[in-house]
Amino acid sequence: MNAKTGDWLVVKGPVLDHGGRRGLIVEVRHEDGTPPYVVRWLDNGHEALVFPGPDAHVVTAEDEAARLRVG
Repeated sequence: MNAKTGDWLVVKGPVLDHGGRRGLIVEVRHEDGTPPYVVRWLDNGHEALVFPGPDAHVVTAEDEAARLRVG
């Protein structure tokens, strides 16, 4: 997994959780873009150091902007 500041971390959740969590990656600790990341979660604004598991994926800032345009 690789990311850069401004990308989004999406963590899948159970169906009852409406699909999981999304957070803005506000800091990448390694130059090669590997975890951990500092993420600001959309659901509560909390920032946390995250070591993503297999249930997570990165959405690039460009892909997120395109998704919002299509809307």
